[in-house]
Amino acid sequence: MPTNLPATWDNGRMSATTTEGVSLRHVVVVGGTAAEWALTPADQWADRLSELCKVADHAGANWLTVRPFGPGGEPVRTMVQQQVTVGSCAATVQPDDDGRARLTRAVAGLQAGGTPITEATISAALNAPAAADPDLVVVVGAKHRMPPSLVWELAYSELVFLDTTWQHFGPGHLDEAIGSYAHRHRRFGGID
Repeated sequence: MPTNLPATWDNGRMSATTTEGVSLRHVVVVGGTAAEWALTPADQWADRLSELCKVADHAGANWLTVRPFGPGGEPVRTMVQQQVTVGSCAATVQPDDDGRARLTRAVAGLQAGGTPITEATISAALNAPAAADPDLVVVVGAKHRMPPSLVWELAYSELVFLDTTWQHFGPGHLDEAIGSYAHRHRRFGGID
């Protein structure tokens, strides 16, 4: 469980905050490829997702989203989307490995439904079922590559890169990333 992070208590739950008091609501973990994901049996996926969700819940997050880093093997979309809830945190595996295609589908869906195309409606469509943009995106892998599975989420999220492989990524790594997030000064896209 998280140990060395600034925290506040909100309705009996610990909430990780940055040094400026911004809380952690939505965490996205990006790692692995379709080929790596396909090697993991469904029961191990469920266990892994539950353990990651426990860490996110303990830090006060309401949503945890897990996506592949990018393409690599058979299309990830053939996997069944998994969901689990631990405490007040809902975790979802979203197997879409192409952020541009996901953004295009979201806009097309909004247009087809007659919904105005705005930053808020696009954000809601891309983040569902989470009701907030990601505060933290944890990238499993080298710092020199941005995940092609993300496009929209990179604008206002804090990025934490963890130099490990998807096979070795676990709850301790997520705890480390949340600790790093908690000590940051958030600029929300600004460069000052």
